[in-house]
Amino acid sequence: MFARSAAATLFRQASRRQSAAVVARAMSTSSGRASRSSYFATFGKAAGAAALVSFGFTMLTSKSQSPVVSADNSIPVYGVPGTAQERTFIAVKPDGVQRGLVSDIIGRFERRGYKLVGLKLLVPSVGLAKEHYADLSSKPFFAGLVDYMTNGKAPVIGMVWEGPSVIKQGRVMLGATDPKAAGPGTIRGDYCLSIGRNICHGSDSAESAQKEISLWFGGKGEITNWTSNNAEWVISDN
Repeated sequence: MFARSAAATLFRQASRRQSAAVVARAMSTSSGRASRSSYFATFGKAAGAAALVSFGFTMLTSKSQSPVVSADNSIPVYGVPGTAQERTFIAVKPDGVQRGLVSDIIGRFERRGYKLVGLKLLVPSVGLAKEHYADLSSKPFFAGLVDYMTNGKAPVIGMVWEGPSVIKQGRVMLGATDPKAAGPGTIRGDYCLSIGRNICHGSDSAESAQKEISLWFGGKGEITNWTSNNAEWVISDN
């Protein structure tokens, strides 16, 4: 609000100064009298300058008041399973970030036609990592897994993707958890050798997607519901 008010004041002041300066030049000549043609020509410049300033102000305020993307609460943050608004949680783990694979992973989901509705980069807290991997807490590698995700040597990229069957297809795109069993063309099949460094994580069911999205993107405004202009070219049953 303060920025828009300040901008409005500056534009009005600039408009008055521009108009006054140009009209003053029009009214003064070497003899002290302005010719009619000189007056109207320069007065036109003043009006044009004022209009230009006014147009700039209008563009500024309209842009600030009309965001390109607006969030709404029409669907839950975790989406609606079994519909075009189904959502899944996909994370690029620290090894994937260190190896510079983030853009490729995002690109694969975008080229497939899925819509990105949530994205963040963070070093997870120990509590977040333990809750995320709670089903593995009895495993001997659990402590090492939590440390790997939280030690800050590289962050995690958390994402929420939306589209038909995105939970199942997201897992297919990632490939088998053990990269040695992941087929060529999958993310793990193309980039991984070891199960302890398998680059990414994806929700394996609607229940886990709901839990993980709520856990990682539970803050207000962290998920954006928006309409893709490409939707009609990607999703159809005809």
